Amino acid sequence: MNYLNSVQLGIEYIEANLDFDIAIATVAAEAGMSQWHFQRIFKGLTNETLKTYIRSRRLANSLDKLLTGDMRIIDIALSAGFESQQSFSRAFKDSFKLTPNAYRKLADKSLFLKKLQFNSQYLAHLRQNVLLTPQIQQQSRMLLVGCRTAFYSVDSEKNNIADKLPGLWSEFMARLSEVPHSIAGTCYGVVQQVANDTDLLEYYAAIAVSHLDEMPPGMHSIVIDKSRYAMFTHTGAASKLDNTVNYVYSSWLLGSGELHSGGPDLEVYGADYDPVSADSVIQYAIPLQQPQL
Repeated sequence: MNYLNSVQLGIEYIEANLDFDIAIATVAAEAGMSQWHFQRIFKGLTNETLKTYIRSRRLANSLDKLLTGDMRIIDIALSAGFESQQSFSRAFKDSFKLTPNAYRKLADKSLFLKKLQFNSQYLAHLRQNVLLTPQIQQQSRMLLVGCRTAFYSVDSEKNNIADKLPGLWSEFMARLSEVPHSIAGTCYGVVQQVANDTDLLEYYAAIAVSHLDEMPPGMHSIVIDKSRYAMFTHTGAASKLDNTVNYVYSSWLLGSGELHSGGPDLEVYGADYDPVSADSVIQYAIPLQQPQL
């Protein structure tokens, strides 16, 4: 799979269906990817969510209809996915600083939003001044125990990381001593999809254990199968970890020739992690498909 080509397939599907309701899951399926991974790569490349991009392209499509045809504004609004002419007019004015009717009278084509084009030159631009290179390693099977929640990531319009993850970590760290047979020194954040057709994710704040025993109340276990991982180093505040993840999913994964296996991503908080230090280190790892023999 060529990730850059796959994202372009998703873009082409959007362009061909601007007059219809566009399901994010369908866009991802057209690209041959899961919904979460498509959204992750798309946001890493464009710095906007897929939903925002679809909305902007449908608005741009409405500009063409206003200039080149005699459709009623209410019909243009409905074809752009708005429930009413009023909601369309508000969104249009927010984007273009004038009403649809005023734009029709102005007939200024310079307001069109450009279609995103992904190519090797753009990818090279993203890589400028980025020095991150991963260690490719075999991760042994791990048994983890910790606290769990479901959340929506920064790639989603429902993003609720700030409401979910800090509290989860606070709860887990306060109860760390309750975990039997724990292997001290390193904690893990585990990120995995709930299903291919949703951007809802599952997150564990956890620690490795030598073997599983009775669970502390409210905690859960997760098994990380033996896998090949690309391990990236993030230096700095945990709040900026998404910058490293954007690099991993946009620049490195797109140009590496590797494929994400679909397994869980790992955040590794080891001895070099210090939540109040600018030199704090977090490892971020993504699972890779095993090479074909």
